[in-house]
Amino acid sequence: MHDRRPAAVARCVDAADVMAVVRFAKGAGLPLSVRGGNHSVPGYGTCDDGVVLDLSGIRYVRVDPRARRARVGGGAVLGDLDHATHAFGLATPAGFVSTTGVGGLTLGGGIGAYLSRRYGLTCDNLLAADVVTADGELVHASEDENPDLFWALRGGGGNFGVVTSFEFALHPVDQVVGGPVFFELEAAGDVLRFYRDYVGDASRDFGGFFAFQIAPPLPFIPEERHGDTLCLIVTSWAGAADEAEDVLGPVRSAGPVVAEHVGPMPYPALQSAFDALVPAGLRHYWKSDFVKELTDDAVAVHLEHGPRVPSMTSTMHIYPIDGAVQDVPSGETAFGQRDADFSVNIAGMWEDPAADDEHV
Repeated sequence: MHDRRPAAVARCVDAADVMAVVRFAKGAGLPLSVRGGNHSVPGYGTCDDGVVLDLSGIRYVRVDPRARRARVGGGAVLGDLDHATHAFGLATPAGFVSTTGVGGLTLGGGIGAYLSRRYGLTCDNLLAADVVTADGELVHASEDENPDLFWALRGGGGNFGVVTSFEFALHPVDQVVGGPVFFELEAAGDVLRFYRDYVGDASRDFGGFFAFQIAPPLPFIPEERHGDTLCLIVTSWAGAADEAEDVLGPVRSAGPVVAEHVGPMPYPALQSAFDALVPAGLRHYWKSDFVKELTDDAVAVHLEHGPRVPSMTSTMHIYPIDGAVQDVPSGETAFGQRDADFSVNIAGMWEDPAADDEHV
């Protein structure tokens, strides 16, 4: 929905390029926007009559499997990170659309729908970063060097400089067991209350989210149900494979199951499972909030509005914010929602500009 026209796009390939572009924009008095993965729904990666600093040329991932560390370029996307780390049976928590930029996700905090209950937010796994400041200087930020800047980078958003390189801690994650379980819409109240109550007591190796969605034309969904509005729980189990059924099996009891596609798979396969529903070029309007408790009144509001999702790519979904995320003291990073238990998200996505009013 953004139609911004920058004066120039500077495609950077290293930190020296970034320094030069920042200094140029500052000297010329031009607005500067930073484009990482080009996944910003508010359109922060583009500006009118200014300079777009494009990091897509700094797109690399270097893994040290012995140290369980990854060095990631500022223009890398989650698919790059997951692919490179999976080769060594490692991963770090991150979002679940593989075209999302690593940079924007990390700087905002980074909720990993599948691994954050076990390993925390993406920013909790950030060990260090190289940052070009507003003065065009390159600095290193970590617990020991520029610690105030390092604090701000972990959840404070893209307000403190251009990050050209991230260093992350990695964890042993190879095969997972998971996937979506679709339920009849009429049972959405029972399913959502089950999810609310179950996830809080489940092992931290259990992850996933609840959602409302129009059933896509996927082979495992009966053809006659394609296009029906359903509710679902997307599941993930990153623990021992022989324990998966004990943990995931109860999910099927939440309500009448329409279809499911749950099984063992490489972690990157689960991470990218929803990519086809978020193709490039869609129009977007999203809203999110954090709640301490998903009360029965809150469930009732979701039941009122969730079934109104207007397109197959639109969802209303809920993530847990608990486990390892809440092990980190609230003031230790700039991420300000650790005291919440759930993140509530409304994501409207559609193609036709004429349908804007219907979707917003």
